[in-house]
Amino acid sequence: MSLLHHDAQRDAFDFASHFREDFYACLTRRGDTLFELTDAMLCENGPVTSPVDLTLLAEHRRGHGALYDALNRGRIDVDGLRRALAVLPQPKVADNRLVLAVDVSNWLCPDAPTSPDRLFCHVYGRNGRSSDQVIPGWPYSFVAALETGRTSWCQLLDAVRLGPDDDVAEVTAAQVRRVITDLIDGGQWEDGDADILIVFDAGYDAPRTAYLLGGLPVDVLGRMRSDRVMRKPVPAPWISLPQGGRPPKHGKEFRFAKPDTWGEPDAATVQVTDRYGSAQALGRDRIHPRLTTRSARIDHEGELPLIDFEADSNIDPATIHTLASREWIKKGEPLCLIGDSGTGKSHLLIALGAEAAMSGFRVRYVLAKLVNELVETADERQLTKTIARYGRVDLLCIDELGDMELDRRGAELLFQVLTEREEKNSVAIASNESFSKAHMFRRTRARCCRTAAGSTRHSGSSRSQTSCGHPPRACARRS
Repeated sequence: MSLLHHDAQRDAFDFASHFREDFYACLTRRGDTLFELTDAMLCENGPVTSPVDLTLLAEHRRGHGALYDALNRGRIDVDGLRRALAVLPQPKVADNRLVLAVDVSNWLCPDAPTSPDRLFCHVYGRNGRSSDQVIPGWPYSFVAALETGRTSWCQLLDAVRLGPDDDVAEVTAAQVRRVITDLIDGGQWEDGDADILIVFDAGYDAPRTAYLLGGLPVDVLGRMRSDRVMRKPVPAPWISLPQGGRPPKHGKEFRFAKPDTWGEPDAATVQVTDRYGSAQALGRDRIHPRLTTRSARIDHEGELPLIDFEADSNIDPATIHTLASREWIKKGEPLCLIGDSGTGKSHLLIALGAEAAMSGFRVRYVLAKLVNELVETADERQLTKTIARYGRVDLLCIDELGDMELDRRGAELLFQVLTEREEKNSVAIASNESFSKAHMFRRTRARCCRTAAGSTRHSGSSRSQTSCGHPPRACARRS
C-alpha cells in the first residue's frame, strides 16, 4: 500500500508507490498471495524456473499451498490493470512523441496436449531458415511504449492471447484502440500533440490496420517484406489511349526487389548515425497495394450487387438479411441456392461472398469447373494439397453446379472437398436443379448401371436385379 497522498506524484518513487496500490486493487481474489508472488518474482536474482521456488524468498511469506491456490483461483481485473499502466509516465522519443510497438510473442508449450486453443507457432532456427520449427503454443499480441537510446527495455501496456479463429488485424486494431483510449484518458496525449506513432512488424496488414484505426490520432508505420509488389498512382492528368477505354485504377508496378521500378522519390533524407553510419530514407507518395476483395476470387467489379425485393415477391427479405448477417459462416453451416436459370442465384451468391470478404472472412469463388482442376491435380499426385487449399478458406462458393455433367470420378473428388469442409467451414452452392434431380448425379448412377449390365442375381424370387440394385429394364432405359 502507498503511504503517500494520491496527488503526490513528482518522482519515480511516487509513481511506483501509487502503482503498487492500484495493482493491489486489481487483484480481486487471492490478492495478498498474488501480490507477494509478484514481489518475489521481481526480487528473484535469476530466472524463475519453478513457482514453488518463490516461496523460499523473504518477499513471499506464505507456503506453497497458498501459492498454487492463488494461481488456480485468483482473479485479476484486466481492464483496471490496463488503466493503471496507462497513467504511468510513458517514455517518449526526441520530439516528445509517443511511439507504440505491436508484435506477437509465442509462449511455447509442446508438452500440454490437452490445453485448449493451442496453435502451431513458428520459431526461427539458429542455423538459417532450414532449421526453423513449428511448435505448439499460444501466441500473444503485445503493445509496448518505445523510447530512444541503446536499450532493449520497453514499457508493456497490454497483452492479448490470439485464438485459432481470431482475425489478427481485427484483434490487433481493437487492442491498439483500447490502449490509445486509455492513454488519452490518462492524460498522456492532448489536443495539439503530435500523433501517436504505431509500429508494426511485417506480419501485419498495415493498410488494413490503418483503416481499422480510423478516427484516432495515430500514424501507422509498418515493415513490409522485401518481395512485396505495390502499385504507383495513376499519372495525372490521364491521357486516354487511342483505342479508348476507361482510366486504370492503378499505376505501374513498384517491386521492392527491383530498384529499377522505383523511380524518383518524392522526398529523401540522409542522417549520419553513430552506430549504422549514413542512413538514407526515401519517401514516395500514394504507393499502395492493388485493391482486392480480401483474397476472394469473385469476378465482380464495382459496387456490391443490390437485391430489389419488390421486383420478386417470392424473395423473403428476412431470409436474405439473415444470410447477410454471416452468422451461418461463423457456425460453418452450408447454403444451397436452387432455382431456375435467370432467377438471380449467381447474383445472390456473389453478393453474399463479397459481403463476407469485406468483413474479413477468407472467401473463394469458383465455378463447377473446379472438378476439372481436381482431376488434373489427382493425375499429378497433388490432390491432397489442392483439397487442403480449398479447405482452409472460411467460405467456398461453388456456382453453376447443376450445369455441369460429372462422371463418377469427378463426383468422388468433389465429395472429398465437401467432406474436408464438413462441420468446419461453410460451403455455398448455386444450382439450377435439386441434387435429387441433377443430371450430373443421374449420369453417375447410369454409368454404375451400365458397368453392371448383364450380371444379374436371384434373391429367392423370380424378379432379377442388376448388381447395382436397380431392375434390369430400368438399367436398360438409363443406358
